[in-house]
Amino acid sequence: MSYKSGLAILFWLTIAWPVHAIAAEPPADTAYRNGKIYTVDARNSTQESLAVRDGKIVYVGADTGAGQFIGPGTQVIDLGGRMMMPGLVDGHMHPLSGGMKILGCSLNYAALTIAQFQARIQACIDASRDKGPDDWLEVESWFQQNMLPAGTEVSREDLDMLQTQRPILVRSSFGHSTLASSRAMELANITADTADPEAGKIAHNAAGQPTGILEDSAQALFDHLLPQTTDAEMLAAAQASLEAVRAQGITTFLDASADARTVAAYAALQRDGKLTVRAHFAMEITPEEGRKPEEAVAALVQVARQFDQGPVTVQPTITVRNAKLYMDGVITAPAFTGVMLQPYLVNQGTAEQPNWISSGNTGPAPYFSAEVLRELLLQLAAAGIDPHIHADGDGATRYALDGFAAMREKYSGEAIRAAIAHDEIVDPADFPRFALLDVIPVLSLQWGKPASDTIEGARDYLGPARFKYLEPQGFLHEAGARIAYGSDWPVDPLDEWFALKVGVTRANDPSAGPQYAGRLSDDPGLSRETAIRTITINSSYELHQEAETGSLEVGKLADLIILDRNLFEIPAEEIADVQVLLTVVGGKVVYQSDAFD
Repeated sequence: MSYKSGLAILFWLTIAWPVHAIAAEPPADTAYRNGKIYTVDARNSTQESLAVRDGKIVYVGADTGAGQFIGPGTQVIDLGGRMMMPGLVDGHMHPLSGGMKILGCSLNYAALTIAQFQARIQACIDASRDKGPDDWLEVESWFQQNMLPAGTEVSREDLDMLQTQRPILVRSSFGHSTLASSRAMELANITADTADPEAGKIAHNAAGQPTGILEDSAQALFDHLLPQTTDAEMLAAAQASLEAVRAQGITTFLDASADARTVAAYAALQRDGKLTVRAHFAMEITPEEGRKPEEAVAALVQVARQFDQGPVTVQPTITVRNAKLYMDGVITAPAFTGVMLQPYLVNQGTAEQPNWISSGNTGPAPYFSAEVLRELLLQLAAAGIDPHIHADGDGATRYALDGFAAMREKYSGEAIRAAIAHDEIVDPADFPRFALLDVIPVLSLQWGKPASDTIEGARDYLGPARFKYLEPQGFLHEAGARIAYGSDWPVDPLDEWFALKVGVTRANDPSAGPQYAGRLSDDPGLSRETAIRTITINSSYELHQEAETGSLEVGKLADLIILDRNLFEIPAEEIADVQVLLTVVGGKVVYQSDAFD
């Protein structure tokens, strides 16, 4: 070989051979080997090994290539064939409320007769005998639509029978209804003549007297009477919420209806080194505040200046760049506060021979008028704030989409990540608009099953033409929508794996009873791959975080979880049984199950 030929070969090797192959890699802090690593990359590839250095992923690939990242100080973990995947990104929850309900008097979403309902609350009263007759009792996680027998409605008289003088509030797990005792109503001066507040409703019986049920903003009529939650209580609730979410494998969340005190509680934990999740917060703007959009946006920006810490880093940080707007309430009976395009139905026959006809009731007016919504969205987008709209009914969803259409004339989807949460009923004509307008439907997959709220609470009141599209998760995906997942905890128990199972099967757990067997509606459901993407890369996109989290790729943050079984090797029904063995945020273990060896 000539001198010139040798130089040519050396030159060719220098430019063609990857640099990392000729330059020694610094050793990783941790190397995971011998696993089934589901990356959620563009190809949904599965790899064997992953290495982490300084909180970021430096290698994903075959076991044979991982050795170059292993040095004397590298912790090597043999996964033993277990599945690893990206950490879960929950794009809509209420964690502080969830923590409060863990610590307080709770009905735990149970299906209850009136007698059982009363007994559970009486037990809370008896367990707090140190409280005086004027101390309020607030009861949480009441599954109003699950009262037994089906269709049972409760009133203040049912609370008045309890052995106490204390004023009582029982809050529906949906967050849109509260049942108050007569004493609570009296203290709040709520009578038959009290007018409904804006975006709220006070229910009345046939005699015109208030039943004790208050919907949406009417629940706030008690706020001035309730003792303010102390900073210590909020801190304890925030800590409890973090313990719950990291055990589920959640590494990022969006608190979808926060205020400054909520953010401050998590900021306090962060200062103590106890924040174990990437925490995003959507500050609520009420319909009344929305009529002065400049002031509303300025107030939100002020909170962001106080707490927002900019782009995410290896260590969990706090982000405030979302606004929460409620466009309506809930579509289910007995509330009917979801805004509908066509009226709810009403039974003019009997239970044995029903005759369902139009009630003439399409629910309330949208909580934000079209003019107010358009101006508010433009002001939020100009400030770089992502709008996150609650819309349950098909009317509310259309109003929200119309508002976003006006916003999109000026602001792109890349700049402003617009989201509509829940979307329980969507008119089929609006399915393609989500993709067209780059609007993210943030869906609670666990709702897409036969249950008391979808069957007794919705089916007949919607009629077959609409019921076939109830919880249209698969329909929206087929129309090209980028679906993100949000648990809405504590509206439901925090169980991300049950939600993923329902997203795939559209079926309830067999323990729910034979009346709730089978699939819900005509929706095709989601594939396992698609369901996983909703709670990883898609929800990361919702939060402007897709470049850092949501998939396991070189350069991204090491937010990952290890499972006790492989999601792709078990029957779909068993996805609900998955247990998280290890949760890692930025390369640091924040949760380890006793079952993890």
